[in-house]
Amino acid sequence: MTFVRNAWYVAAWSAEVPEDRPFSRTLLGEPVMLFRDAQGRALALADRCPHRFAPLHKGDVRDGTVGCPYHGLRFDGTGRCTLNPHGDGRIPEAARVRSYPLCERHGAIWIWMGEPARVDAANAALPDFSFIDPAQNEVSTGYLRTRAHYQLSADNLLDLSHFQYLHPDTLGSAAIARDPGRFAQAGDTVRAHRCAQAEELPSFVAQAFGVPAGMRVDRHLEVRWDPPGLMAIDVGVAPAGMPHGRVSRSAHLLTPETRTSTHYFFAFGVPKTLGAAARMLVDYALAGLMTPFRDEDLPMLEAQQAALGDADFWACRPVLLPIDGGAIRARRVMESKLAEEAQ
Repeated sequence: MTFVRNAWYVAAWSAEVPEDRPFSRTLLGEPVMLFRDAQGRALALADRCPHRFAPLHKGDVRDGTVGCPYHGLRFDGTGRCTLNPHGDGRIPEAARVRSYPLCERHGAIWIWMGEPARVDAANAALPDFSFIDPAQNEVSTGYLRTRAHYQLSADNLLDLSHFQYLHPDTLGSAAIARDPGRFAQAGDTVRAHRCAQAEELPSFVAQAFGVPAGMRVDRHLEVRWDPPGLMAIDVGVAPAGMPHGRVSRSAHLLTPETRTSTHYFFAFGVPKTLGAAARMLVDYALAGLMTPFRDEDLPMLEAQQAALGDADFWACRPVLLPIDGGAIRARRVMESKLAEEAQ
């Protein structure tokens, strides 16, 4: 099973990991357990006791350690065994669990599953998602598990021309489909831009932006993709022909569970300076977009994966269209990083 490992992935939203019990999730094909120490700092260990391989997430958290539910051995955040309650209490040298570096930022817990020595150099390279940091913003977060390869989800988000066909009643319009799209790449960052001009917005989008029914507007959609699958989407709406209007920002963060399943984290953020309206706006956006995400995108992605089976994407010889410019650039970046790690 091949994944890029020297990269930051979202392991969980911060709110998912409580202070009083472990939390488990399979990431990049590996069972991982997260918990918090006495200071509230998030920690991550392989979710398997080295004694008889019991899942540690079924144990308890106490004084910054997690206890094995089978025989009571305890482990700290470095993976070191701190207690053997049996016999003379001697702790075998091999009684150690793999630990993973974590970074808690922007309301999420990020995990590094590659070479620990490369973490410091990469820490500053974490893309900017400060617009969903709950310290400065009202934020609504969501999560979906998708039974499809994570790059299929990235393809989907980098090609918003599908709005008119997969989401005709919620997000799409003929104007979206007519725009050919524009794509750019700077280093490892890929951008995809699409514009619908003099468009009459679908009712959900119009209500979200406060646009009166029947009013013609220009809608701009820009996707910023960074490896391994970290996306920010800006949607801007302005009166037709006007350069400025309202902008909505959302985060879409993909973490492989296995080769054919994905953790999809998404969030909307609005500055708290907007006052009481900020909370209403992010809750409305999340609730409204959950329906097309869950009921339209997710079934299509899972149907694609079922059609592909275990076959390699490129081995199936996909027909490429101009609308695929962003998705193909992102795939090439990931292929380059996989090749680099294989050296």
